[in-house]
Amino acid sequence: MSFGGPQWPQQPQDPYQQDPYQQDPYQRRQEPYREDQPYTAQTPDWSALAEASAARTRRKRLLLVGGAALATALVGTVIAAAIVSTNKKDDDGANLADTTSAAPELPTDTAKPQPSFSSVAPPPPPDPMDFISSAAKDKAPLSAESLFPGKKLTVGDRVHKKGATASTTACAAAAEDGLGAVLERNGCRRVVRATYEKDGVAVTVGVAVFDTQAAALKAKEQAAGGIAPLAGSGVGGFCQSQTVCLRRANALGRYAYFTQAGFTSGKKVTTGDRAVFKISDDLGTFTFNQIYARGRAQASAAATAPAAGQ
Repeated sequence: MSFGGPQWPQQPQDPYQQDPYQQDPYQRRQEPYREDQPYTAQTPDWSALAEASAARTRRKRLLLVGGAALATALVGTVIAAAIVSTNKKDDDGANLADTTSAAPELPTDTAKPQPSFSSVAPPPPPDPMDFISSAAKDKAPLSAESLFPGKKLTVGDRVHKKGATASTTACAAAAEDGLGAVLERNGCRRVVRATYEKDGVAVTVGVAVFDTQAAALKAKEQAAGGIAPLAGSGVGGFCQSQTVCLRRANALGRYAYFTQAGFTSGKKVTTGDRAVFKISDDLGTFTFNQIYARGRAQASAAATAPAAGQ
C-alpha cells in the first residue's frame, strides 16, 4: 500500500483507437493543378471589365463638358446683371445730378447774426429838479388850475372843498405883514393862490415863482408875515386882523410856497388845534407834489423827444 496515491497516466488512452496516427478516412485529397483544367466561376471576365471602364470614361468626359458649359453660362449671366446694374446707377446719378443742380444755392455763411452792443453808455435820464430849478428850462404852462385842479382835495378820509383861486404878477399884493417886501426883493415873478375848507377850518396856499432856486430859498429863509388869505367861492373870511392863524413857508426848486390856516369863525388857533395843523399839512404836501410833478413831466418829455423826432 502506498500513501503516494495512484500514478495517473500522462495522456488518456482510447480503447477503441487502433492506430493513433492513422489518417482520417474521410479527409479529401486535393488534386494538383493541371494546365488542361477548364475555367471555373472564380475566373474574372477581362472583356467586360474593359467595356465598363470605357463607359465610365465617356460619362466623365460628358460631365466635364456640361459643367464647363454651365459655368460659362453662369459667368455670362453675372456679367450681364452687373452691366445692367451699373447702367441703372449711372442713370440714377445723372437724374440726381439734374435735380440737385436745379435746387437754389445755399449761402455759404449760415451763422446767425450776433447782437452788437454799443460801448458808449447811454446818457442818464433827465432830472426833474433840473427843470423846476431854472426859468430857462421850466417852460410848462403855469396857472391856478394846473397847480390846483378839480373842485376838492381828498387826502385819506379827509375831503377838502376848494374855494377861490387867483394868479397875479403883483406878488406884494398877494402877501401881508412884510412877506410882500421879501417877495419883491428876491425877484418874485408871480404868485398863484388857492383856498380849501373843511368843517370850519380854512387854509390859503400861495406859490411864489422865481427865476432861480437860490432866489426861492432866500425868500423862504427871509419870510416874515404870511400869504394873504383868499376868501370867496363858498368860503368866508378867515385869519383877519386881531386873530391868530398858523403860517408856514417852504421851497422846492425855483418855487417858494406859503400857507395860512385858521378858523372861519375868527377863533384864535392854538397848538392844540389839530384840525388846523392837519389841513395845513395836507395842503403843504399836495403843493410840494404838484411842483415836483411839473419837473417830472418835463423831464419825461425831454427823454422821449429824440425818439419821437426820428
